[in-house]
Amino acid sequence: MRQKNFFKDTNVGFVLQSLLWAVLVAVVLLVVLLVWLRHYTEHGVEEEVPAVTGLYIEEALPLLEARGLRAEVVDSTYSSKVPLGTIVEQTPPAASHVKHGRVIYLIVNAKSRRMVPLPDLTDMSYRQAQAMLRQLGLGVEDIEYEPSEYKDLVLDVRRRGESLAAGTRLEEGSSVTLVVGYGKGTEQVAVPDLRGKSLIEARALLLSCYLTVGMADYDEEVTDDNREQFAVYRQSPAAGTMLLQGSHVDISLSTDLEKAVTTDNTEEDDTFF
Repeated sequence: MRQKNFFKDTNVGFVLQSLLWAVLVAVVLLVVLLVWLRHYTEHGVEEEVPAVTGLYIEEALPLLEARGLRAEVVDSTYSSKVPLGTIVEQTPPAASHVKHGRVIYLIVNAKSRRMVPLPDLTDMSYRQAQAMLRQLGLGVEDIEYEPSEYKDLVLDVRRRGESLAAGTRLEEGSSVTLVVGYGKGTEQVAVPDLRGKSLIEARALLLSCYLTVGMADYDEEVTDDNREQFAVYRQSPAAGTMLLQGSHVDISLSTDLEKAVTTDNTEEDDTFF
């Protein structure tokens, strides 16, 4: 009888009952928490990622939103192999299974071609010039040969028959024509008058006579802002001199156009520079 009344005679019964109730309440709370977390994280609810590469953003967004997914453009690139403005890469990839509301990261092909500044290729070997153009995303559509002081060096860069100055911006993927020297010719030609011409005009005029620009001396510092303002005011040899095809003509340039009129162009070659 004493054993049966143990729980009534002492506080042990109360303590045990309290512990049982505490355990029961903890279990109930744990179950509720797990159910809530399962619902909050949508555990087990997944969506299949649709394929959106090759589509425009306007086409991809409805497909992703229909699956409860979001889109974010994280980068752009340029490729001539796919239409401009289309998606070239997606993360996660198509057919992946992700949680509802997941962000799909997209890389898009640029909507316009990148503009590339033309490097200075003059007096560079044509093989080196080709390699440099290829690295910049430009191509060589043709090579023309002209007499020159030195063989296999680039004399001029042309596009659609017009000479291009270094720094001219071209669309990536464009092609140019390289004018390359093959050495001196066997005939003599008269040196044209270059005074008042820009460097690019002087080079084109000399090339039309099978001559090339040699040294180009500027009477002040050349910058991107004033480069196009320079004109030839002195040349050596002087206009009318007979030279062998492929020979070079040295020039001096200035932004002071009056020099082209006032400078005596009959100075000796050794005092030219």
